[in-house]
Amino acid sequence: MPITRRRLITISAALTLLPVTFRATSKGTTHQWTGQALGARASIRLDHPDGEAIAARVMAEIERLEDMLSLYRPHSALSHLNRDGHLPAPPFELLDCLSLAGAVHSASGGRFDPTVQPLWALWAEAAAAGARPDARAVETVRHRTGWAKVELDTAAITLQPGMALTLNGIGQGYVADRVAALLEAEGLSNILIDTGELRALGGKPDGGNWPVRMETGERLALRQRALATSAPLGTTFDQAGHDGHILDPATGMPTASPWRSVSVSAPSAAIADALATAACLMSEPETIQAMLEHFEGARLEASA
Repeated sequence: MPITRRRLITISAALTLLPVTFRATSKGTTHQWTGQALGARASIRLDHPDGEAIAARVMAEIERLEDMLSLYRPHSALSHLNRDGHLPAPPFELLDCLSLAGAVHSASGGRFDPTVQPLWALWAEAAAAGARPDARAVETVRHRTGWAKVELDTAAITLQPGMALTLNGIGQGYVADRVAALLEAEGLSNILIDTGELRALGGKPDGGNWPVRMETGERLALRQRALATSAPLGTTFDQAGHDGHILDPATGMPTASPWRSVSVSAPSAAIADALATAACLMSEPETIQAMLEHFEGARLEASA
């Protein structure tokens, strides 16, 4: 596929975008683990007498979540939904993640829309042939999108024919939130989780907040918060780097965003993740701020 150097990142979906690192400390023995998680190299460092067992539980939780949320695992709950258009008795985590996505969809005026997956597939297929999809094809596929067409219920999730969902833009953050909850329940503090989106619980083990350098070069001290950054041209379909991976659901086209990157912080990594993605589809800081006001504690940290 003739896309940029971030090809593997792009086609691997929300749950396989970046290496995952977990750092958590408490009094006890240090345990270091390295391996694979979310389709990428991962490392976990736990200062805890039960560090090895906790690390195993963390990896088991990530595996469990991937079996629900991954777009690229054929047996995942999301893949079954996209393939069949109907998923009876959906797992709580999939419903929960989609409910959060729906809240951001509403607050963003429809800019954040998990139903753009058929459009993304169209652009990826055209890119594989070294072309762009023609306007008629884009419009035809766009009519198979729309969050209002998704039926969410504890009994079943139902899509209209030809629809499919993606959790790009929220899935990584959701996994970070769930791992944070697991580690906190284990009694750990001073935690920094990186699944492509950052989630901090407590500060650094030696005191102070977690120092984060954003893509704009600005620095942020992170504590009890999550930080997500989206870049419209961070991943592109074409070698020239013009067609970015964030598609505008209103047009079916890559966003003509004025931003190189947008960073949003919030108490939840899932919410920060989705808000940062939606913000890339907004041209005015005032519009971004109006969206953020729907979520307590959400802040625009940087945009350029």
